[in-house]
Amino acid sequence: MSAVETQEVRAVAKWVRMSPRKARLVAQHIRGRSVPEARTVLAFTQRAAAREIEKVLRSAVANAEANHGLLGDSLVVSAAYVDEGPVMKRWRARARGRVARIKKPTCHITVKLVPGPETARIAAPPPPEPAVEETPTPPAALPAEEKTESSSEEKSAEAKPKAQTSTRAKSKTSTGEKPKPRTPRKKKEEADT
Repeated sequence: MSAVETQEVRAVAKWVRMSPRKARLVAQHIRGRSVPEARTVLAFTQRAAAREIEKVLRSAVANAEANHGLLGDSLVVSAAYVDEGPVMKRWRARARGRVARIKKPTCHITVKLVPGPETARIAAPPPPEPAVEETPTPPAALPAEEKTESSSEEKSAEAKPKAQTSTRAKSKTSTGEKPKPRTPRKKKEEADT
């Protein structure tokens, strides 16, 4: 009896500052749904727990893609449950010297994913082909025309200094000279006289 093993991928968010009872209301909506459908449900759920569960779902999908080579959109949420975490206890002063207990609950959110019926894997990139080194042809093997052209190009490149190869003109401030101050324009009356 050979049973087909399904890969189960999970993600857990611990010590989330939220009541487990409130988070369970949202977690039950995504059980058994595909990942794109679960994302849509969580995006349009107005409860605060939906944001936290969406983060855990995103983490589980990332784990499946990175560690197991599965395609995220072909996965199904097999389990989504919320466990109770430790409760932080605080006190508030009340009348006649009494205190009222404040409970700040935490929870642990777990989302498990399994491959869906149309299981698809991310294609692994093909291995790189070995680089073939090309040996340059020796200058003696080149025809006479190519020799003269390449040697004349090399000589012209060596003859020109780098400053002359630039086509952009330099401004006076970049050369170190101070620009001449502008002379104020004469008024129209002075120009007529």
